[in-house]
Amino acid sequence: MTFELNKYLKRINIAKPETTAEGLAQLQQAQLNAIAFENIDPLSGKLPNLEPSAISKKILDEGRGGYCLELNGLLELVLQELGFNFEPILARVRMGRAEGGPRGHLAFLVNMEDDLWLVDAGFGGPCPKRPLLVSHNQAQHQDHDVFRVKTDPANGELVVEKHQDGDWFALYGFDRAKVQRCDLEAANVVCSTWSQSRLAPFPDNLLMCRNTEQGRIQLFNNMFTATCKDQQTSRLIETVDDLGATIQNDFGIAITAAELSHIASRLQFDDWGTTENACN
Repeated sequence: MTFELNKYLKRINIAKPETTAEGLAQLQQAQLNAIAFENIDPLSGKLPNLEPSAISKKILDEGRGGYCLELNGLLELVLQELGFNFEPILARVRMGRAEGGPRGHLAFLVNMEDDLWLVDAGFGGPCPKRPLLVSHNQAQHQDHDVFRVKTDPANGELVVEKHQDGDWFALYGFDRAKVQRCDLEAANVVCSTWSQSRLAPFPDNLLMCRNTEQGRIQLFNNMFTATCKDQQTSRLIETVDDLGATIQNDFGIAITAAELSHIASRLQFDDWGTTENACN
């Protein structure tokens, strides 16, 4: 397929970036702000289609988001188009645990200006806004957040950590094992269908998140949370109408009334309000 770069740039609302470290940072931050992480398809029992044409159609034409294999699958097309020197990695999500789960999170290592950068626009957790230097144990400040990439002596993985509550919180760990297409397809099946996974419970829970200019917003089932600097506020989504408005207005995701009704039914919120006029 021929990738339509201009359509992507319009979707994330930036001009064509330079093939530099600064351009790479602009690209990651803009995609995180514009395109939400969402798992509507796995929650609906649909296996996400990882073909480039399907990813482009879903996100660029249909106004949807996606989860990491789709969001970073889209980013891979952009990195190729712009001529960046990169390699994919498959990481094990930890979310505070000493060890991760199966290799299921797609991200990239980019060689740029004599440095190696970790680039990720598809993590459904407290992700860095901009690429991280892959330099061991070096604190890296991004606005009000601090991250580092540290070697785990137990297994040799490089672990992405965020500093919070006075300590380091492990997000995910990775190595540089070669990633093949079959690895991505296998990860797609595991992430979208494996209900027993505590690290990525996508078949049974609604998860959406998006970076904003003020901080970060997240929806987990019917709990909406907004984080700005160190302040966090939460509210309960009590009706299907409210859910539809939140998905469309806060996360920028196009969703039909049938899809919204199915989500509410899937999450067993039987006492929610009517879906009538919830969305277009």
